[in-house]
Amino acid sequence: MTVQLTPYLAFRDQTREAFDFYASVFGGSPTFSTYGEFGVGTPAEAEKVMHAQLQTPSGLLVMGADRPDSVPLEEASSLSLSLFGGPDDADELTGWFAALAEGGTVHEPLAQAPWGDSFGMVDDRYGQHWMVNIGGAAA
Repeated sequence: MTVQLTPYLAFRDQTREAFDFYASVFGGSPTFSTYGEFGVGTPAEAEKVMHAQLQTPSGLLVMGADRPDSVPLEEASSLSLSLFGGPDDADELTGWFAALAEGGTVHEPLAQAPWGDSFGMVDDRYGQHWMVNIGGAAA
């Protein structure tokens, strides 16, 4: 099966800034296309990002876009982005959690959880909610 599921993040006008930040966290180089390049949207939206993509060295794929002004953007979301791995991934996941927390809000510090894994929750500086789980790793 070749079907994949990847997060597609929505912003009002911060996609370029957010994806440059995510590249600094996860690695890789983001690519961007604007509404103006495709001749869609209003003239005021020409420089907004119609599609951004970040493929990381670790194999993560994240996509996103600036929503047109005519499309609602809910501030609160029921979506969480989950990063998980095992003990061999602990250093990388711990570093990512710390980087995502810079300028963001930690809701649950990355520490040993009741189920034995290390777990933490953070909203990054762009309001995206991340959960990090390190299976079998000590806090």
